[in-house]
Amino acid sequence: MIRSIMSGNRARTVGIAVVLAAALSVSWAGGAVETIAPPKSVRQYSLNELLARLPTGERWLAHLRDDLLPFWLMDSAIGNPRGNFPTYRCNDGSPINPAQLCPEQRYAASGIVFVYPEQRQYLRVLSRQIYAYAVAFHLTGDESLLKLAYDGINFERTHFFDRKSGGAYSYRTFRDGQWIPGPAPLQRTSQDLAYAATGIGMVYYLTRDPQLLEDLLALKNYIFRTYFDQEQRFVTWVRELSPDGDTPDQRELVAQLDQVYAFMLAATPALPEPHRTEWKNDLAQLARTMIEQFYSPRQNLFWGAATATDTRRLETPHTDFGHSVKTLWMIHYIGRMTNNLDLVEFGWRNATALLEKAYLPETGSWGRRPLLDGTIDPDKEWWGLAELDQVSATFSLIDPNYAGYLINTYDYWFKYMVDHENHEIWHMVDGRTNQPYPCGPGATSCFPKQHSWKNSLHSFEHCLVGYITAQQFHSQPVTLYYAFAQPPEQATVQPYFYTGYLAKLDPATVAAPGSRKIYRATFTNVR
Repeated sequence: MIRSIMSGNRARTVGIAVVLAAALSVSWAGGAVETIAPPKSVRQYSLNELLARLPTGERWLAHLRDDLLPFWLMDSAIGNPRGNFPTYRCNDGSPINPAQLCPEQRYAASGIVFVYPEQRQYLRVLSRQIYAYAVAFHLTGDESLLKLAYDGINFERTHFFDRKSGGAYSYRTFRDGQWIPGPAPLQRTSQDLAYAATGIGMVYYLTRDPQLLEDLLALKNYIFRTYFDQEQRFVTWVRELSPDGDTPDQRELVAQLDQVYAFMLAATPALPEPHRTEWKNDLAQLARTMIEQFYSPRQNLFWGAATATDTRRLETPHTDFGHSVKTLWMIHYIGRMTNNLDLVEFGWRNATALLEKAYLPETGSWGRRPLLDGTIDPDKEWWGLAELDQVSATFSLIDPNYAGYLINTYDYWFKYMVDHENHEIWHMVDGRTNQPYPCGPGATSCFPKQHSWKNSLHSFEHCLVGYITAQQFHSQPVTLYYAFAQPPEQATVQPYFYTGYLAKLDPATVAAPGSRKIYRATFTNVR
């Protein structure tokens, strides 16, 4: 789709190349240009120490079983009817009472809880919960988890798909005893629409369900047809002023990034042609857009917004280690998928420097973001820690020394980020006390474990990536489960974002939703 937009526009291609050249080591007539210098010395870790301390795949499966799933298998999580996944619950998993909110919801930080005067149910978090059940099935082969994912998809289709205007509603508002979908079509953010496809995309990757393919293509085509600015070559945020104050002039990193992360990267290899090639071309354009319009070589960070000069600075929303390392990870994998070595190298090299900057050796943990005074914010936001871990784990499959971070950061995750009493992962942990911020009158940093931006996606993806990379690191096969009516071309069956040798693809059972068989896939040589 985007390829036709770019044809003949050599000046733009040259502009992108200049940005890439500025961020990589490139020989020009004036000499080598270096913005991210290689370290003078690289610490070498004892491989025996890494193997002894890095969690095994079994540890990650136990994390799924004991720490994560109990919170999401409660009746209050599954909803009534099944698939009507709630946006808000209390930290113990109990349903909220809008008339008497639990402290973590009542005193939550601004902008994450919308209950009073009218309660909202957000599609973006319902879709993330679909994704989580799909990941849990992927790791265990438990068909009941795949059925839960389908329950959520069916609810999304019935209550959130906009059959008149296209795309999907961002949320439903409970008003006068009934749920009213909204906002108006051009007031929905492109990020919300990307996350509408997250659960569907993940289940399609697992099943190749043709009905899901139809939904996925429709959502993607709607997003790019409605939001992609052909002249400026970026995905716009909204097309008209929204009830929440979103404006059409906003240029948001996540409007680009989350098209890649929320659904396109995982689903693209599983698509039939010609869609696979079209999506690859669109992914390559999104990578170039993020580099050209949002990347600061001086900071080695992506600005969270490129709307105006005052948004291109530290301590602004989304300008942090988590968003930047995730963007670099996505660019790296787009490069691998499209055979573009410049993108592969851009992602790898700059992510390596960012990991070194984000790591806090005194606590064996990741920092949150750089501050204007030159220090690092030590607080721990769950999703940012997950992304930093996942990138380190990915690169450890090529250079085991990247696991030198993980032997400490994984310990921190399991010790401090897990709610050992009521399960799941804390949203924010105070980097000075290693405890969640308290919730009560006057609290300014109170974050519930489930709200309009936090559900299950990042904790379950962290577990999936942890399992895949741990198995490969320990020279063990990676076992994952799929549900196919008929096995697809084997080259299209890959372990999530990774590639590997498919050693076996065996039927595990004949009982799966939609007359599909559950298949057990065994991968080796994952990278």
